[in-house]
Amino acid sequence: MRILGLDYGDKRIGVAVSDELGYTAQGHSTIVRKNRRHDLVRIAELAANYSVDAIVIGYPVRLDGTEGIQCEKVDRFIGHLEAYVQKPIVKWDETLTTKTAEDILIAANMRREKRKNVIDKLAATLILQDYLDHAKDMKKRS
Repeated sequence: MRILGLDYGDKRIGVAVSDELGYTAQGHSTIVRKNRRHDLVRIAELAANYSVDAIVIGYPVRLDGTEGIQCEKVDRFIGHLEAYVQKPIVKWDETLTTKTAEDILIAANMRREKRKNVIDKLAATLILQDYLDHAKDMKKRS
């Protein structure tokens, strides 16, 4: 079961994809946002090229557990994406993934300019890997 992971942002969308068995997430690319149609076409192409069964999208819940304006933006995008790709879409808590991604890149001594180009892809990878790990844990419990 291959899954596409997305880190949705106002300027960029980070993309990750799982291996065919659904064990590991690999960073794929960063989509520089132009307009909704461009973004949807690009994601649909990736979903088709990798024959994904589902899409996991980071859901930016606040630290106190409430949903804010960013969640509303993601919900609107999901509505358009569902109609466009016709695949199940799972919202996954992305709390602090961008911060974690930035910390990883800083620890790797990556310069600021280069971090900007990969941080969204890494955040998507972290979101997807967290989802995959959770799914594995749920399988073990059943």
